[in-house]
Amino acid sequence: MIHPTQSDASRPAGVTALAWFFIFGATMSLLAAITLAIPHSPLEFMWRINPQAREGFRTLGFIAVPLMLLVSAACAATAHGLWQLHAWGRYLAIVVLAINAIGDASNALIRHDWRTLIGIPIGGVLIWYLLSRRSVFAG
Repeated sequence: MIHPTQSDASRPAGVTALAWFFIFGATMSLLAAITLAIPHSPLEFMWRINPQAREGFRTLGFIAVPLMLLVSAACAATAHGLWQLHAWGRYLAIVVLAINAIGDASNALIRHDWRTLIGIPIGGVLIWYLLSRRSVFAG
């Protein structure tokens, strides 16, 4: 969990927002792992938002659950690193965002889901932001 630190005053609002963004990602990917591991759970309603994603995960089979747990852990670690203004948190955020952009491009090209292309410029702007705030991060 994220706790206030002495660096709260020096943390830019954009870094704080990104940390919360990664907390949201950690929570949603954990919920996805739970609903994939326990079909027909009370959380099943969340797949109404994106039923194609649910089917995509089902085609992966058992590997979908540990994959989503890995994504959740990566997002949680990234949020912690950003919140604490650790350099490794910044690097991890850049890697996670780059992997997501590659996934968005792949979905557009392979599955012809052109809606995913919106993630590429958004990810690019977030990566640029992190690259431009290098001096904020310790280490």
